[in-house]
Amino acid sequence: MKQRNNTWICLLMLFLLMGLPLYAAAGEEAGEVDPKEIIFGHIEDEYEWHITTWGVTHVSIPLPVILYSSTSGWHLFSSSRFHHGKDSYKGFYIAGEESAWPGKIVERDAQGKETRPVDLSITKIALSIMINSLLLVFLILYVSRWYRRHNQKEEAPKGLVGLMEMFIVMIVDDVIRPCVGHNYRKFAPYLLTAFFFIFFNNLMGLIPFFPGGANVTGNIAVTMVLALCTFIAINLYGTKGYWKEIFWPDVPWWMKAPVPMMPFIEFFGIFTKPFALMVRLFANILAGHMVILVLGSLIFITVSMGPAINAPMTLASVLFSIFMNLLELLVAFIQAYVFTLLSAVFIGMAQAEHH
Repeated sequence: MKQRNNTWICLLMLFLLMGLPLYAAAGEEAGEVDPKEIIFGHIEDEYEWHITTWGVTHVSIPLPVILYSSTSGWHLFSSSRFHHGKDSYKGFYIAGEESAWPGKIVERDAQGKETRPVDLSITKIALSIMINSLLLVFLILYVSRWYRRHNQKEEAPKGLVGLMEMFIVMIVDDVIRPCVGHNYRKFAPYLLTAFFFIFFNNLMGLIPFFPGGANVTGNIAVTMVLALCTFIAINLYGTKGYWKEIFWPDVPWWMKAPVPMMPFIEFFGIFTKPFALMVRLFANILAGHMVILVLGSLIFITVSMGPAINAPMTLASVLFSIFMNLLELLVAFIQAYVFTLLSAVFIGMAQAEHH
């Protein structure tokens, strides 16, 4: 057991050390490290996947840019045309911090005003979602293949299959069934998909090298889509009793007419529930990524202060980074669990019959 624990610690330290070039890459060209550029360069979406920098050589994966301009029509080209955001191509360029759309592709109209074309580009976050989803589908198919080839009554699953069964049984028996109620099988596929999608992307986001390290669930657009799916599941399959409690709740009549105070509050709650799901997941994952990046940046910030300060700060940074990565492993599960739990509770409330 002790040897196994040491192995996990060594692997975690290896991940951190392999990730150090990522932290320092943003400041190598200028000869100094800019913590703001490191942190926001990681958590924001990009048109290329920057892997690392060796000297003056940037190692990046260019991604396809797909644009529609109202003046020049459709455009398809590689993000390498921008040369890491320094050049323009066919009138398009990546806007700077002073723009109304920082970090986004813009162009100038006939009056010289910045405008945004319709942007359907495959960005870093989009590519990461594709890769992680394919890996997750492969994992689920691998598990289902084991069940098709083995008799569950005679042989218990082990290893990865056993771990997946533990998660599935826990979510179904402890979350979906008691929260949704007798109609839980109808919503189990969506809730299980949401749990594993969030959990797997959270774990991949903690790996500091390709194909991990992308801030998927810390991107509010991704959490908004997840919350929207829950919103649709709640209201599309809501029962008559659910809608009655919204528009004519069981409260004293003077709270419903002539001023519909309680119906307005209940109707407003339809939108606050998914909004809370969106912000909760986004904020927690984003904060975890930022803390880890800040701790990693301390190593490079204190280099100019001399060995006396840099040595202890490096040791403290590595130790705290290990602690934060272990904590983020727990947070990765908790946030997926909480999102699934609250979604199941809200769906269960919409399934309740009026008595």
